[in-house]
Amino acid sequence: MRRTIDATENADVLGPYSHGATDGRVLFTAGQIPITPAGDVLADEPIEVQTEQSLANVERILAEETLGMDDVLKTTVYMTDIDEFDGMNAAYRSFFDAAPPARTAIEVQRIADGAAIEIEAVATHR
Repeated sequence: MRRTIDATENADVLGPYSHGATDGRVLFTAGQIPITPAGDVLADEPIEVQTEQSLANVERILAEETLGMDDVLKTTVYMTDIDEFDGMNAAYRSFFDAAPPARTAIEVQRIADGAAIEIEAVATHR
């Protein structure tokens, strides 16, 4: 049975989508930009700060289904400047233990609200 997820501690979504969706086995998050729970976009912050905020948003979505970052199977990272990869990677590493998920990182032209990064995740119930 398909259900949508509204992470009550995240900023409200700004369109016709949900923070995430699950069928009870696999959870897909919407792409998360560096927006605070209060709705402030951290677009002027360094990539490390933007990465941390984006992943904190992912983490709160997972928590709505009693999942954690160790349940993430795959992430996709969209960046407006792939030359910022090392900074993103440093912040990203702090969210995952010794067994990080599969990941794709790609450069894109633009991200909503002027953010430099957007991250989506796929997680599973064990």
